[in-house]
Amino acid sequence: MLLLGAILLAVLVLPVEWAIPVVALAAAIEVAETFFWIWLSRRRRVQVGPEMLVGAIAEVVTPCLPLGQVRVQGELWRARCDEGAGKGERVRVQRLEGLTLVVERAA
Repeated sequence: MLLLGAILLAVLVLPVEWAIPVVALAAAIEVAETFFWIWLSRRRRVQVGPEMLVGAIAEVVTPCLPLGQVRVQGELWRARCDEGAGKGERVRVQRLEGLTLVVERAA
């Protein structure tokens, strides 16, 4: 957008001796900005998938005696809690077995 504005400014307003430097500077800024956003987007690994739930705190929706459901990060998951957990209790996700979260009571 900056480059487009610089071109319009150079063609319509600026004298000829300023037109090329202004457009070149705008192009350099656009290139630098593009490389900056690419660098910034590659800094972290993508954080998606059920493996990212390990360690998260969940709330029991249906009692886990030992199987039930928990809500973690806004989603309902089937869960297994060997020690048992009642509705409304907070549990921590220990691991994933298939599509079932293995949880334990949060301290």
